Amino acid sequence: MIRRFPLLYSSISLGRQTLRNRIVFAAHLTNFASQGLPSEQHRAYYEERARGGAGLIITEELSVHPSDWPYEKMIHGFNDAVRPRYRTITESVHRHGALIFAQINHNGSQGSSLYSRLPLWAPSQIPDPLFREMPVAISEPTIAELFESYATTAQRAVDCGFDGIELQCSHSSIIRQFLSPKTNHRHDRYGGSLTNRSRVLLELINVVRSAIGPTAALGVRLCGDEMIDDGIEINEAVEVARSIEATGQVDYINTSIGVATASLYVIEASMTIPPLYSRFVPATLRRAVDLPIVGSGRIKDPTQAEKALADGDMDLVGMVRAQIADPNFATTAASDHPERIRLCLSCNQECVGRMGLNRWLSCIENPLAGREHIGHLHHDDERLDGLGGLGAPMPRSLGSAQRGRQRVLIAGAGPSGLQAALALTQRGHRVKVIEQRSSAGGMLTLAASLPTRAELGDLVRNQLQALEDRRIEITFGQSVDLDLITELSPDVLIVATGSAPKLPYFVSRFDTEQGSGLMVTEVGIVLTHALPLKGSVYIFDEIGFHHATSLALHLRSTADSVTIITPHLSVGQGLGVTLDLETWNTAANEADIRQLPERIVTSLDETGINVMVHTTGQAEHLDADALVLVNHRRPLDDLYHQTQSVRGLKRFRLGDALAPRRAHQCVIEGDLLGELL
Repeated sequence: MIRRFPLLYSSISLGRQTLRNRIVFAAHLTNFASQGLPSEQHRAYYEERARGGAGLIITEELSVHPSDWPYEKMIHGFNDAVRPRYRTITESVHRHGALIFAQINHNGSQGSSLYSRLPLWAPSQIPDPLFREMPVAISEPTIAELFESYATTAQRAVDCGFDGIELQCSHSSIIRQFLSPKTNHRHDRYGGSLTNRSRVLLELINVVRSAIGPTAALGVRLCGDEMIDDGIEINEAVEVARSIEATGQVDYINTSIGVATASLYVIEASMTIPPLYSRFVPATLRRAVDLPIVGSGRIKDPTQAEKALADGDMDLVGMVRAQIADPNFATTAASDHPERIRLCLSCNQECVGRMGLNRWLSCIENPLAGREHIGHLHHDDERLDGLGGLGAPMPRSLGSAQRGRQRVLIAGAGPSGLQAALALTQRGHRVKVIEQRSSAGGMLTLAASLPTRAELGDLVRNQLQALEDRRIEITFGQSVDLDLITELSPDVLIVATGSAPKLPYFVSRFDTEQGSGLMVTEVGIVLTHALPLKGSVYIFDEIGFHHATSLALHLRSTADSVTIITPHLSVGQGLGVTLDLETWNTAANEADIRQLPERIVTSLDETGINVMVHTTGQAEHLDADALVLVNHRRPLDDLYHQTQSVRGLKRFRLGDALAPRRAHQCVIEGDLLGELL
């Protein structure tokens, strides 16, 4: 038993299956499937988390019927061709002592006929608000067909080595749609009262248990609160949980909150929502039933997990993004140095965000997430083909002489420079990092100073901790120039010096303090100088991400009014894929922040800002005391060009010094450079 986290590392039985600890890598989509089948990408991904110490792994949903194909890269659990792929996954996970359950599901009306070319099934003819497609209200004979498909899919999974089955009856499921008064308007024995609405689930439990036998575990993932009007609330979830327990066929209940297409932002909550925000759901159910309860909800470190167990809120802890960011989360937490865990940021940029763009899952902090089957980034031919910008030349394969131990000087301790230092140190190179500022992190540290963005700082904290473990020191307060390069005589120079503000056509200079006329500045200057802007403040946002929205909340404490202008169709348009748009609009409404989309700034005068509604050409004048620009920056790459003539020096640019972008691209490039040297 682990002294610091004794409850988290105690074993627990789910039916006849025993888990080595309480850490669950719960079901989540990956977009790894190929032609409807599990892939080698799945196998390596799950095996890495099993190797990292997770007690239980639950696969992403397996579709039970051809009518359920809501997104392109879904696993067709109804297809018998999955068998050999299942076996390789279960054998790989079992090799490391973890158990693995298969989650099976039918999404019902929360889908599309785009891929299946078949009508959607649902309890009632109520279209989902996201997909907006009218489903078919399934008949009782079709319900029997649905049961049969669940049974066949479950039995196939158990036959191929899965230790248990989880019925997805929560955020995106036809079973939840039967349970919910919002989506079940039936007048037969499956509609009306809660007893009738629960009937499909209870009958399904008996059917699936008969199919898988007594040895395999059987669980139900239940929604505790749909977070929509007239939907399931916790009191009804309690009654359903009691009915589930009364069947005597179920070994545990997993929990969730929200509806995947109406309140998704509370299912995969970003850092704008506090950790353990949904603990009331497992806590309430645990006090109502004796079955083991799995809880989740942005639990990102072992201390939070241990407290949730100690408080009696749950029996097992679902930790997905925590183990995406750090596959070794469980073993590291069990060591004497849990501070070495690479903490998840809950930024949702590369996990949830990539999924929303129909790409496979990855992670802003862990460049190998989703690439475990490749092993290293340099094996990816597609990525190698685009490396010319880092520094010329970029050969596909470096010779043995180049791969020897090299002296590397890194100018800049932002995310890209720190990641490059880690990657190069791991490969035996002698690395020296020099940072002009007094601290590491660059623009990311400034971003972390904004409201609701503090956890971005964990990226730099994690990198610095890893560098400390490798005894790599950073020299602060010193610039890298030609004289220093001559003195140090490195084999390799990495320019990771970041970016600088870029003046748009209608501005001749940026102000660093507010005077009597219109002040014009930009977000980096405001944060660097901690400017307390007053009066009527406007933000012109050309990026459409957190920069402007978080800055607006920050400035609201000193300004009389704050307004965001953007040429986009809506303010914060890029926040949709990271599930931050709902929380932003709620916060903006509470803070009385005005939003003016579809407008561009044309010119400035002493009294304010001239804008044009670009969809109509209408001109407007806005009286303003200050204008803050959130626009694209320019790379600070002078050092790269100044060293062009230094004989024998290999030079590379990384991150913003190459092209100012987001943090995940900086981390990927830093890691990739380690592979290439």
